Amino acid sequence: MRYLYRRIVFYLVALWASLTINFFLPRLMPGDPIGAFLTRFRDQLASDPHILDTIRIELGGSKDPLWKQYFEYLWNTAHGDLGVSYSQYPTPVRDIISTTLPWTLLLAGSATVLAFLIGTLLGIIASWRRQGVVDRVVTPLTMFTYSFPPFFLAMLVLYFLGVQAGWFPLNHAYGDDVQISWTPSFIASAADHAVLPVFAFLLYSVGGWLLGMRNVMINTLSEEYVTMAQAKGLKDSRVMLRYAARNAMLPQITSFAITIGYIITGLILIEDVFAYPGVGYTLVQAVQGSDYPLMQALFLLITVAVLAANFIADLLYTWLDPRARAGH
Repeated sequence: MRYLYRRIVFYLVALWASLTINFFLPRLMPGDPIGAFLTRFRDQLASDPHILDTIRIELGGSKDPLWKQYFEYLWNTAHGDLGVSYSQYPTPVRDIISTTLPWTLLLAGSATVLAFLIGTLLGIIASWRRQGVVDRVVTPLTMFTYSFPPFFLAMLVLYFLGVQAGWFPLNHAYGDDVQISWTPSFIASAADHAVLPVFAFLLYSVGGWLLGMRNVMINTLSEEYVTMAQAKGLKDSRVMLRYAARNAMLPQITSFAITIGYIITGLILIEDVFAYPGVGYTLVQAVQGSDYPLMQALFLLITVAVLAANFIADLLYTWLDPRARAGH
């Protein structure tokens, strides 16, 4: 229990530090993004300059002391007030995130789970049948694709399977002829548009899961309890899954829990290539448009997701491995 309290305190301090950095970083950057934004409206609102001042305050351009702005920022963030987007004014940042986040969770979540399952299964087979087809062909092939940047793989997939073959749509999350709803036509369109980005992500990430499981599994196969199980005449499938793979899964599960926290950022460049309207694509658009409130909110979302995933991984590791729990 003391270990749990220490971890909670650690992650709370890390969250406070990330909030503080998130507040000060845009304010320490050169230039006046709010002023640049208001220049687009200066001609239309020249007859009433007070409106410009109102918009400046609405965008967070307060003239209060910095320390007061800091506590107002913490208070507003705790209450879900993330400001107003510069690039999509007057849309609140919270509304933009609530629209884009589900698409990223759908795309990155499904891709991460598939990569974990496929890579782990291939790693088990590759280590159990050393020098077999999977070990000699699939392992180096996935290592080859794993060495490429994800955006490069995404462009290859887009060009060959989308442009040349024409098998799948090139961009967006669903077709122009459907509306967002729980209808079969919309679900089929969304699944069709997700194939290419998911496939690009699998090409990039399966190799890491395969290699990680293969290396741990090889060490596990040399343990005495595996040799004893084989000496008892148990079936190879039972020894492989119930004895070797089950004990070799601990690092994989821990890595998976941590990876879940990065699913929001894992597809940033892939989403941008396919113009998929998720968090990654929105973040790129926010950077290009100098939309500081939206960037701040997305960075905070990413930080919270990573901290939560690491905290869950700590709890999961101590629960799965009694030695770690006893050590604390």
